[in-house]
Amino acid sequence: MRLYNIDHVGLAVFDLDAALADYERLYGIRPIYRETVVSQDVEEAMLPLGGSFVQLLQPLSSDGPVARFLERHGEGMHHLAFAVDDIEKALQELASEGARLIDSEPRPGGRSSRIAFVHPKTLSGTLVELVELSDDH
Repeated sequence: MRLYNIDHVGLAVFDLDAALADYERLYGIRPIYRETVVSQDVEEAMLPLGGSFVQLLQPLSSDGPVARFLERHGEGMHHLAFAVDDIEKALQELASEGARLIDSEPRPGGRSSRIAFVHPKTLSGTLVELVELSDDH
């Protein structure tokens, strides 16, 4: 498996508009993507930073994974996302090495990507997301 970039660092926030205003005021960064990802139960915004992004995630409901994270931990780092060329191959290789997968098959993500999560117990307590970008992103 080849990780070719840190695609993004995902941060859970209670109020996406307020967080975006803070990033613009403090760092001069504006989102280049903002979309609702129903399959993840979030509204997300992607802030460009070098060749990667800071992803801000606001839950759409009180029972999704990001809402549960916020309830337990408050705002902050939710996950680290690595870009991969072939997500199916990456998942197969991780499984063969004994990684604990949350997703054994890719699911739709933002920016028309395909994503899958690896359980935090696999890598130093960090939730890892694998991202395979579509050809148009």
